[in-house]
Amino acid sequence: MFFFYDEDTDTTDSTETGTDQKQALNNTYTESLFESIKHINEYGQEFWYARELSKVLEYKDFRNFELTIFKAMDACRNSKNEISDHFGECTEMVPIGSNAKRGFPSYQLSRYACYLIVMNGDSSKPIIALGQTYFAVKTRQQELIENYEQLNEDQKRLAIRKEMAEHNKLLVAAAKDAGVETTLEYAIFQNHGYMGLYGGLKAKDIKARKGLSGNQQILDYMGYEELAANLFRATQTEAKLKREHITGKDKANQTHYDVGKKVRQTIQELGGTMPEDLPTPSKSIKQIEKEQKRLSKK
Repeated sequence: MFFFYDEDTDTTDSTETGTDQKQALNNTYTESLFESIKHINEYGQEFWYARELSKVLEYKDFRNFELTIFKAMDACRNSKNEISDHFGECTEMVPIGSNAKRGFPSYQLSRYACYLIVMNGDSSKPIIALGQTYFAVKTRQQELIENYEQLNEDQKRLAIRKEMAEHNKLLVAAAKDAGVETTLEYAIFQNHGYMGLYGGLKAKDIKARKGLSGNQQILDYMGYEELAANLFRATQTEAKLKREHITGKDKANQTHYDVGKKVRQTIQELGGTMPEDLPTPSKSIKQIEKEQKRLSKK
């Protein structure tokens, strides 16, 4: 889908010719779209109404959206999760004009249900792509640890870094199944993911920007925001390799690049900071781990 180039030098034409379009996208498609339609039930649990979500995702006919919900239910079942825990049938009050509302059959959706829905949607639509990133990242955070939002920055870094270590093992296995076998081949595969996410930068380039020596690991010197972007890159690449049964080193490399670049595009559409421009923390993950151990002994 994408060709290899350095985004830092080759994106001038696309940004100049589509300035108004990009600006409109940044103003319209933000995380607040999904947050604004989130509801909290009497037990303090968050949920989304299906009909509200269908409007945000720009489905004109709820019947078409319901087909996507059914696909999401199948995915939920295949993941060994109870459908009723995430898709609750209900009556949703929908505005019908003149300040009046009418009840329509609908669903109360958990965050995980929303994630499955957008992952089964048309990712060529910008709002679907944004939804995929929003619900995937938030769902991963929720799975990481229940009180994620209450953690300080160091604790968030530790939590995501540990999750990243686990998912890198899964990514290695998926890449191996696709034909990436030797250490050198995997290093090339990893570089393609970095190039997609970091605008053409390879691992050595990222290390240089961060001022790291050869034996210092890049992931240990990322803030939680940068780690979260890389976690999403890793999980989605692993899933895509498996889902599409990709075989061959070149195709695996291209897949990693494509996913990395898609994450980068979504960050840009959200008005976020590009990962290579995020600050490098003064403390490494290993230093934080030592500090946490000392604190736990007191």
